[in-house]
Amino acid sequence: MSDEAPETVEGTVKSVVYHNDENGYTVLRVELPSEFELAAKPEAMVVGKARAVWEGEEVKAEGHWVTDKVHGRQFKADKLECVAPRSLKGVEKYLASGLIKGVGPVLAKRIVDTFGEQTMHVLQYQSARLREVPKLGRAKIEKIRASWKQNETLRENMIFGQTYGISIAKMTKIVKRYGPDAIAIIKADPYRLCRDIWGIGFTTADKIALSVGIPKDSPLRARASISYTLETEAEDSGHCWTFENDLLLHANEITGIPTETLSSALSEEVAACRVVCEGGGVDAAGAPLPRKVYLRSLHRAEREVAERVRAISSAPRTFAAFDAQRAIEWWQTRRGFVLAERQREALEKSLSSKFSIITGGPGVGKTTIVRALVETYGAVRGNAAGPRGKVKVVLAAPTGRAAKRMTESIFGEQGPPSSGPNAAKEAVTIHRLLKWNPATNKFTFDADNRLDGDVFIFDETSMIDIRLASDLLKAVPDSATVVWVGDTDQLPSVGPGSVLGDLIKSGAVPSTRLDLIFRQDEAGLIVKNAHHVNAGEPIEVRSGESDFYFVRCEDPATCLKRVIELVTERIPRKFGMDPMHDVQVLSPMRRNVLGTDNLNVELQRALNPKGDSITRGGTTFRVGDRVMQLRNSYDRDVFNGDVGFVKAVNYDDRSLIVAFDGRPVKYGPGELDELVLAYATTIHKSQGSEYPAVVVVLHSQHYMMLQRNLLYTAITRGRRLALLIGVPYAVNRAIQTNTVAERRTSLADRLAASLGNPEQKGVS
Repeated sequence: MSDEAPETVEGTVKSVVYHNDENGYTVLRVELPSEFELAAKPEAMVVGKARAVWEGEEVKAEGHWVTDKVHGRQFKADKLECVAPRSLKGVEKYLASGLIKGVGPVLAKRIVDTFGEQTMHVLQYQSARLREVPKLGRAKIEKIRASWKQNETLRENMIFGQTYGISIAKMTKIVKRYGPDAIAIIKADPYRLCRDIWGIGFTTADKIALSVGIPKDSPLRARASISYTLETEAEDSGHCWTFENDLLLHANEITGIPTETLSSALSEEVAACRVVCEGGGVDAAGAPLPRKVYLRSLHRAEREVAERVRAISSAPRTFAAFDAQRAIEWWQTRRGFVLAERQREALEKSLSSKFSIITGGPGVGKTTIVRALVETYGAVRGNAAGPRGKVKVVLAAPTGRAAKRMTESIFGEQGPPSSGPNAAKEAVTIHRLLKWNPATNKFTFDADNRLDGDVFIFDETSMIDIRLASDLLKAVPDSATVVWVGDTDQLPSVGPGSVLGDLIKSGAVPSTRLDLIFRQDEAGLIVKNAHHVNAGEPIEVRSGESDFYFVRCEDPATCLKRVIELVTERIPRKFGMDPMHDVQVLSPMRRNVLGTDNLNVELQRALNPKGDSITRGGTTFRVGDRVMQLRNSYDRDVFNGDVGFVKAVNYDDRSLIVAFDGRPVKYGPGELDELVLAYATTIHKSQGSEYPAVVVVLHSQHYMMLQRNLLYTAITRGRRLALLIGVPYAVNRAIQTNTVAERRTSLADRLAASLGNPEQKGVS
């Protein structure tokens, strides 16, 4: 900061060169008064922060002149104010800037010619006088009046939002949700923002609440902190519940509100049915037992999953019973294939049980069992068949990539046959199977409208959280046979719960763990190293041709350069892979030089440096970029983790068109925060996906994230090539660190209580 007294620059905004919706950073081209001397050129580049700004507005900036090495002389404003224009030229430009729908340069000039210096006053207070403008019809006048009023409200909302650090993009969502009374609604209860608007947390809502006079010890604030703490536990740690004392202490740390007040707030939240308490009382020795506190939605989901597993397990099938052993012999003869003992056991349980689980790592034959199930159930005929004459098999997985891989692994790249004994269609995502209905804001298929099918096989079930499990199982008919397939050694679901692990742990569902590796061809190390990692053993590396490599690189900056070189040059040259579609970079975390945020910037610069683009929140999205969806967007039929490619940029409304599996989806400026670049992604986000090649970055920078299941998940994402780059210490630490925090859930206990656990119910 200069010690000199600040200077002042005033002028008219000629153009908005850049505006960051997140932080208000703005670059303006400002037309200065003619008497202002600046190298004989009456305009200047002004850089500062503005809440909302349009062309034609008058700007007053306080700051200092600086000389930027790249952009030259510019005015760096410490304070930047924009007001409605005063000059006729400014008013005309302001009206023609696109701010008012239906008003372009020609009509703007006619309006200003008609009213002169009174133009802004007429639009604000005497809009009926617009009929004095030549060639301006009634319909057009109404459109201008409505747009002017809407813009006035929008501007007030934007200024309000950016005062409290809410970006224009998020404020647009708020106005869309709450309407023209958004500011009044927020002031009455700022904590609604946490519940209603994705991307706005307690900190922002709390800042607004305190600034509008809500007391620090307000019951409203105390109750909001209870729900926020529970949501944080669910989102950050995957817990379904937390102990009451832990909850109150955590909320106290966040707010400073006494635990006694928070305890009362908890009781109010329970009475309002937002949270649920379970347990309590005393043990056999008279010692108090802690209470478990749930968000109501998670408590309901946990209970519903246990109830649905019980109902499905105990209900009769739609088709007559058949001899599972004979069916297995038929399939082996037909295929000319002899199953291993554990594979046969898994197939027998899944044929004879209403609800069963198949688990195990890569290469142990899970796909073989699923293929056998599809073909065996598809061949059921005669007295054993259901009312439709044959058994209908439904296949689904949590993500699009997982569903596509499931289809290809069962039917091959040609897909399911159009006729013949196979009764299954191609696999779909669980969300598309359930079909979201925007009109009702819920899934089409639910407890009142069950799915059609006799056998449901779900893959990659380690990714299914408790909420999705509840929605899914509610839609499955009682008569269905359900097979849950997954790998318990992978990372747990991103959302709360540990459904696959709890189903197995309960002992209430027949389960088989496959552990014999079948895909051990001499050149293949991906599968072997995945099992080495899972067993806590060192990885194998061979010289010469292989599908698994380790590149040692100590310096982070050098490591970054090597990653770019591997993706853009060496892997395409050696393996003939397309870096834009076949190679995925994985990192344990987002931050630091070797985090996904920086990796994406550098990979974009190397792979897709030119073309039409727009920038939002510091991220530039360019035509051709690979991007990932960050949340479930049911209205668009795009879900968390879906990957697509930017196909078009619209500069007029600052929107993108992104193609997901060839299907175009539009993202407006208020929705771009749902997208991130996906040249690199976190290992957590890669779950359920498989890529021709993965480049896994593991460095001491990632120290806090290094876990055995993290490395195991990363390695198993590669189909033809897995390449680790980093330091041996990081790899060894990941292998040796197996202290995975157990999630707080009660599903296993509910299942055991509901279905019983006689001799572990077939668990093996």
